[in-house]
Amino acid sequence: MADALRMAAIGLGRIGRIHAQHVHEFASAKPGLCELTALVDNDRERAEALAAEFSADGGADIRIFGTVEDLIAADCSDVSFVCTPTETHRDTAGALAGAGQRVLLEKPLTDSLQQDREFVAWLNANHPQSIMLAFQRRFDAPLQYAKQLLEAGTIGRAFKIVSALEDSGPPHAEYRSGGLLVDMSVHNVDEILWMTGKRPIAAGSMGSLIYSQAFSPVREDFDDGYIRLWFDDRMIAQIEVSRNHVSGYRVETWIFGEKGHIHVGRFEQKPLEVVVETYGRAQPIDRRTFTMRDYGRPVPEFVDRFGPAYRAELAHFIEQCRKGEPFSVNHNDGLRTMEVIDAALRSRWVPVPVHPPR
Repeated sequence: MADALRMAAIGLGRIGRIHAQHVHEFASAKPGLCELTALVDNDRERAEALAAEFSADGGADIRIFGTVEDLIAADCSDVSFVCTPTETHRDTAGALAGAGQRVLLEKPLTDSLQQDREFVAWLNANHPQSIMLAFQRRFDAPLQYAKQLLEAGTIGRAFKIVSALEDSGPPHAEYRSGGLLVDMSVHNVDEILWMTGKRPIAAGSMGSLIYSQAFSPVREDFDDGYIRLWFDDRMIAQIEVSRNHVSGYRVETWIFGEKGHIHVGRFEQKPLEVVVETYGRAQPIDRRTFTMRDYGRPVPEFVDRFGPAYRAELAHFIEQCRKGEPFSVNHNDGLRTMEVIDAALRSRWVPVPVHPPR
């Protein structure tokens, strides 16, 4: 592709704005690579403010639309990234794929497993290379390094993975949640499937309301949840998600193996430093610190942790679109992840009362 890739941002909430900023940065750093040509949002004032900010910083003129249909009719973008509420994903991404665009779609794929299966069947039959699902952890340098250590046999055969994701508080008032485990553990499940290259044979879950839901503006089934996965080669995985880590955003992963373990993201209230530690049976093997990006302004806590991963994810999307080649992660990966979560939800454990001895 000789001309700059024309890109549209659809949905300008927290992550949509970050993606738009990264496109603007790529366009400024390498003219002819890509350009942000359109913004789609039902809040026109918000879209106009963002367009003015980028234009003032030397960006191209940006057109503003209220609907995806208007964007498609205007024919002013080649590809789009979709950051709208989950219940709109299927219609929005489907319309763009049908119009010949390739799409970076925030997860989850849709808001139900049945819709996931229907949408994936339609995509595979008609537009198999249209959707890149935004699993940014696959592009995170600390997690990629941990995966390299695992694949190199540094800790031997892995038999347990623990993946934790805990927000410092409840979602913002406008957030729409499909449930704590669906909303949050989608990241952790995909991380484990990607890290190991395996699929579980069984899953179970449990959840509780213990703190933040009491004052949250967003209704959810739980504010603290847990998933356990069983694999067929004597390996298990545990996922912990919560809205209650009041000391700050917590993202940690432990990989336990027969020769030692790897720990990613020790929580120390240092959001821009991510440490990967590797231990053998009796002594440390390796320790590496990864520095995250300081955006120079307040950003959501997940952007402090994953800013470079979001940027690397977008760079992959742009590169594959320009080359016309498949994405490294797509809608099929999203379906596999949701099948695991659905199985875990259908096997929800019920607490059993503990009776004192007679």
